[in-house]
Amino acid sequence: MSRASGIARVLALAGLAAGLTACALHTPTITRPTLRTDVPLAATSSPSAAEWPAADWWKTYGDPTLDALVEQALKGSPSLSAADARFTSARESVRLSGAAQGVQVEASGAAERQRLSDNGIFPPKFLGFNWYNQVDLGIRASYNFDWWGKQRAAIAAAVDESRAAQAELAAASLVLSAAVADSYFGWQADQQRLGLARERLALQARQSRIQAQRVSAQLDNSDATRLLSQDEASTRESIAALEGSARLRVVTLVALLGVSPDELPPLTVRALPEAAAALPESVRLDLIARRPDITASRWRVESAQQNLVGARADYFPDVSIHALAGLSSLQIGKLLESGSAVPALGAAIHLPLFDSGLREARFGARQAQVASAVAAYDETVIGAAREVATAASAGLAVDAQRQQRELHLASARQLVDAAASRVRAGLTDVRSQLSTSLAVNTDQDALAQLNLAALSADVALRRALGGGFVAREVTP
Repeated sequence: MSRASGIARVLALAGLAAGLTACALHTPTITRPTLRTDVPLAATSSPSAAEWPAADWWKTYGDPTLDALVEQALKGSPSLSAADARFTSARESVRLSGAAQGVQVEASGAAERQRLSDNGIFPPKFLGFNWYNQVDLGIRASYNFDWWGKQRAAIAAAVDESRAAQAELAAASLVLSAAVADSYFGWQADQQRLGLARERLALQARQSRIQAQRVSAQLDNSDATRLLSQDEASTRESIAALEGSARLRVVTLVALLGVSPDELPPLTVRALPEAAAALPESVRLDLIARRPDITASRWRVESAQQNLVGARADYFPDVSIHALAGLSSLQIGKLLESGSAVPALGAAIHLPLFDSGLREARFGARQAQVASAVAAYDETVIGAAREVATAASAGLAVDAQRQQRELHLASARQLVDAAASRVRAGLTDVRSQLSTSLAVNTDQDALAQLNLAALSADVALRRALGGGFVAREVTP
């Protein structure tokens, strides 16, 4: 080794050491964000501790038609197809990032015929030919050393994105199943209220006939008849509104299932199931892991954090090696001879020194993404707490109203029995019995609306509690 080459090597090593020192001095530090571990539900109470919802929570209502509707919706809904496509895309990104970390090997071959220019650097008259062949064949391999964890961070970020997409798919399924249950129970309540409205109209018609007879006998004036006609008109209006509401519920179910009306399972009238909105004892601590949207937000934070690690690695040098085992010849017949070999082996280092603030800008952008993901996570947790508290409180309020309405209904039925006894004894006419029967009908209609409100609160609470979500691991 000559003295000049030795000096050059020393200078190169000194420059590399200086560059590494400069990188170390200017490399920013990363602080891991602190995420919430519970939800603010201290003021929320429940009459009894309940179990967490199961993955097929809708089956607890014991309605085969509802089971069929939800299962069909989960199979063919366009919204779920879009969410599943996002999950598949994120999963393939994991494979893409993992493949980029390994050794890259590629084979190449080329054959071409060229003509030398008469006015070029090498005139053909000196070489003795104008046309020549060029044949190349080779295998190239390369590998980047991931000393600073940039590629590992990219893989981890892709894995976390895949986990987030998986949780978002579960969240979309939960929203869909809850919407189907809510619409189905609404249809059942509309049918129940329609039956009550038609009974009410029949009672009012009997009242009108009796009143018409009394007016004809000049026992009453016609004002009472007009009032009864107004009541009948109001009832017919309610019937029309309930029929329209029931049709809209069917339209909603068709849209949620993503099918034509003919493909909708037959709907039969059933009594609404009982509902009791109750919270699990560990809701404050376990809700974080039970909600798919919170899980998705947490993985978004993790992915952003890994991207930040990758941005920090840009402050350090990249080192790679490459090798070529190739053959090159002007004559194809001599391509496989040992003299045609053109092997190559090399190494490269990319040392960042000055880039006009590009690395700082990238690192700052990644820091902002982490902060945004953390803020979104906090917002999701607070929103989840609000949904749980709202659903639980609504359920408790409806239960209290139902208890009072049931007492009112029981009292109204006693009045009907008393009026019927007086009619049978000939102490009064049937008008008092009809009036008390109408009061019972009104209480039944109010109770039907409260039962639907209780079921809606129960469905909302099951959804707010995560609907039995269980996270699955995603491996690259």
